[in-house]
Amino acid sequence: MRSLFLVACCLLFTSVSIAQTRVVHGVLTAFNKYPVANIEVEAKKSKSTTISDSLGNFSIVCEEKDQIKIKAETFKTVSRKIDKHTDSLLINLVFMDSKKNMDIAIGYGYMKKEDLTFAAEHMQQENNEYCNFANVYELLKGRFPGVTVDGTSGSYRVFIRGAQSINSSSEVLFVLDGSSGANIDGLNPCNIKSINVIKDGMAAMYGTRGSNGVIVIETKRGN
Repeated sequence: MRSLFLVACCLLFTSVSIAQTRVVHGVLTAFNKYPVANIEVEAKKSKSTTISDSLGNFSIVCEEKDQIKIKAETFKTVSRKIDKHTDSLLINLVFMDSKKNMDIAIGYGYMKKEDLTFAAEHMQQENNEYCNFANVYELLKGRFPGVTVDGTSGSYRVFIRGAQSINSSSEVLFVLDGSSGANIDGLNPCNIKSINVIKDGMAAMYGTRGSNGVIVIETKRGN
């Protein structure tokens, strides 16, 4: 009887362990267009590693609340958190443009010579890490510590931790290309040139509307 109990416990432990791992599929691109091959992808918790294929595809075993890390000499390091809803990833790697890095990327087979040469000459605007985010709210939440985003699509609310509210609303003020109080719902992250988060005394120039903090966004078109 004791043996049967031990066997049952082992089976239960094994099934729980299996339930906590799953395969996540992904695609690596550069310049939002070209596949990136031969790049090592690592899952921190499961300690799994894999290599992207010639089309930039990869599959990797992850645990719950795992973290994907991609580090290659010619691209900026990327980390992505994995939660229970993550089944697939589309990651645009940001190429660190230089003659040395172009030689390395081509020599290691990361990208085809003609693709990388054309991209570096004509598509620099697509070499943008902001493009890794589905919308501007995900970008604010993922890249700017102290910025909190509540709600779902169509009803997002944004707050800055530490900003002192003197108004009935504690939401931030958005300034888009110099336009105060702008709506950013339809803003494509790929079109953003810079984002500055302002709070406390520095936000005083925006008056009482800036007392909850200000997020200043400049787009490429606003240049």
